[in-house]
Amino acid sequence: MSNNFRQRLKSGETLMGTMVTLPTAATAEILADIGFDWLFLDAEHGSLEYSDIQGILQAVGNQVACVVRLSAAEEVPIKKVLDLGAAGIIAPQVNTVELAQDVVRYARYSPEGTRGVGVGRAHGYGMRFAEYLETANEQVGVIVQAEHIEAVENIESIVRVEGIDGIMLGPYDLSASLGKMGKLDDPAVVGAIEQITKACQSTGMPIGYFGVNAEAVRPYMQKGYNLILAGVDTMHLGKAARDLLNELRGKTNS
Repeated sequence: MSNNFRQRLKSGETLMGTMVTLPTAATAEILADIGFDWLFLDAEHGSLEYSDIQGILQAVGNQVACVVRLSAAEEVPIKKVLDLGAAGIIAPQVNTVELAQDVVRYARYSPEGTRGVGVGRAHGYGMRFAEYLETANEQVGVIVQAEHIEAVENIESIVRVEGIDGIMLGPYDLSASLGKMGKLDDPAVVGAIEQITKACQSTGMPIGYFGVNAEAVRPYMQKGYNLILAGVDTMHLGKAARDLLNELRGKTNS
């Protein structure tokens, strides 16, 4: 775990990150070197397997916090990712209070939860076992995604679940659940986002937003969102390559 991600998030500090989907440690290492506050490792939609996540965590080390979006909001993915040493988890499709409570329980050691006790990379392969057990509950970040109309309907209760450290708004899935896929400016989608925002800010709950670029996330930064996720590794690569090619062609044609 690195940079006290959970403490920084809960303090209200604005944390700027980007998404990692490619199963190559070098990609994450490059992004860490750039200076992001955190990296979002996508094991839900991306092709990342547990071995890929471990390689990324080893390459990045303590340089930047790596938070993993789980394949599902279930006990085994939570346990495996945290045993690898992730700074936190992001649980997708958490639409009810009961599921939010389960996510917290699976992520915390007794007596705060029921996380299984094993020996992994997070524990220094046994060399820092006692130290990790003593500090993990205080340092591991637990974030749930609000990305469905059912979550919106239950958001007032979800934000009050003890142990939830932040809400990550999923605008695209949310719009799809409303029958407005990708129409983020539709009044129904805007209204749902405002409802989530109000519930979080009225309780002091950190809130995050994903956008494909700086322009997409900037309005939410201005609204007080402090967990910022901008861009995707594949899009960074594609845009840089396209810009280079366009520049070369422009020079050739001049």
